[in-house]
Amino acid sequence: MDYILNEPERQISTKIIQIWRTTNTIGHGSFLLGFSALLAASHYWDWYNWVNITLYVLIGITVMSAIFSILIEPVYIQRTWRYDVDENFIQLKHGRWNVEHKIIPMAKIEYVTTDQGPFLRKAGLYSLNIGTTASSHKIPAIPEEEALKLRSLIASYANVKEDDSFE
Repeated sequence: MDYILNEPERQISTKIIQIWRTTNTIGHGSFLLGFSALLAASHYWDWYNWVNITLYVLIGITVMSAIFSILIEPVYIQRTWRYDVDENFIQLKHGRWNVEHKIIPMAKIEYVTTDQGPFLRKAGLYSLNIGTTASSHKIPAIPEEEALKLRSLIASYANVKEDDSFE
């Protein structure tokens, strides 16, 4: 059985960079707010000095982590994410130093779903979730029209039937 797979070429949307930056800013901002509140409480109630030092170290680590995950990481992830779909396989590839290349046979696919949170909805993007017997896989940040077409295409290739038992 000789089947040559080409490298996946489709990229996720560049709009996801701003979405990831926004969500990472919210997450890191909430941690900084919490650490700052603890630091203020530490000064107000005159807690042990090691508590202040620990909080300053945690704030410093959070700031360094925020710089990486807000400015650098979203661009890196978006540029390295690739996917491709054909009648036999789905290929997912991402990462530059630690490259993860998954090949999912259509015969193993049990379900395909799309989901969309508030930030993705505002940008007109979807995430495509592909479930197999053993695991699930996600393709983030696909434009709406393409995501819906891909969902239908994968479902038809994999012979996934819609569940009518809930109607």
